[in-house]
Amino acid sequence: MATKTQSKNNTLDRRDENRGQSNKLEDSPMMAHLLKALKGGKDVGHYGRLVFAMVARHFMPEDEVVELLANQPEQDEARARAMLQQVISRDYNPPRRERILEWQAQQDFAICPNADDPRACNVYSDLRFPESVYENVNEFYEEQAESQA
Repeated sequence: MATKTQSKNNTLDRRDENRGQSNKLEDSPMMAHLLKALKGGKDVGHYGRLVFAMVARHFMPEDEVVELLANQPEQDEARARAMLQQVISRDYNPPRRERILEWQAQQDFAICPNADDPRACNVYSDLRFPESVYENVNEFYEEQAESQA
């Protein structure tokens, strides 16, 4: 019983230190949904795989991400690794909730299981990414503001 309480306190401490955000991928309901589907061999669609790769690469070893993606229909290890390498080489930031919903509308699998909840599927609220991700996002918005000025 002490272990369960200790584990719960560690999760709370981890979230408190990071402004309510977690360093554990499974603490994002959307990412837990994608992980469960991927582990169960369910087809998450192209955009589900892309979202997973864009987010999971910050929380899991590359080989684990590739292994999960390679078990998808019309995928193998080479294709999964190529997709992940493209995401890494282009340094794609995790997508905003709005982008996830746009992509979800183009496929059968529901990437965001609670799309009606405006707080759902915002990985930036749920997870704590490396500082470089936030720097890239800020740089993007600064460039957008400059181009509109």
